[in-house]
Amino acid sequence: MAAPLSADRLLSALRAEGVKVQEEGNWRTHNRNHKGAWGPVHGVMIHHTVSKGTADTVALCRKGHSALPGPLCHGVIAKDGTVHLVGHGRTNHAGLGDDDVLRAVIAETALPPDNEANTDGNQHFYGFECENLGDGKDPWPAVQVEAAVRASAALLRAHGWGKGGDTSVIGHSEWQPGKIDPRGPGVGMADIRRRVAERLKHPASWSPTAPKPPAPAPAPKPPTTAERITALEKRVTALEKRNA
Repeated sequence: MAAPLSADRLLSALRAEGVKVQEEGNWRTHNRNHKGAWGPVHGVMIHHTVSKGTADTVALCRKGHSALPGPLCHGVIAKDGTVHLVGHGRTNHAGLGDDDVLRAVIAETALPPDNEANTDGNQHFYGFECENLGDGKDPWPAVQVEAAVRASAALLRAHGWGKGGDTSVIGHSEWQPGKIDPRGPGVGMADIRRRVAERLKHPASWSPTAPKPPAPAPAPKPPTTAERITALEKRVTALEKRNA
């Protein structure tokens, strides 16, 4: 049984992992707990928003809409890599999904196909919505994907998940039949899981080192005195032959 992190612990975990966090309004008490339980929690789910513009996206995820009241996630990951916290507790992000997938997440084993929608995901997952149109063309900046990796790793680290496998982080498309998120150039769940697993091998403060640029070619050595004299003698000999 994994009790959800308190708001303070969640915030501390994100910041310790190097996530740039923006607290939005009453996020600590903004939830849908009156509609059902939140917890036990077993993993992190990544989504895309099908929206454009950070301010509008954050507002949408905080308030929701007439058919789906907010909050629609716990954090919105903007294009610039900032994680905007909009809710804490039960949120409307996961909906019904596959119980076999949930069992695999708990066991940290390979995910089966999601071919059923019979289990309440809002109870069992943290959710991050990433600002993206989701049309398969809208690019995912590297800084945004890195924020998703770090935010996921922060929660796994805090809960002690990720020791038996890498599937405590899943995409919405791997949970609920018919969903496609997250998708687009620059993002993939296999890559996110690989990078989260690598982070968990290091302290929370760790940052991957960029590859070193190739060393510049050494400057040519100036010719020695002997080499200068030899070259001069060759030039004199060549001139003499031309003038003979």
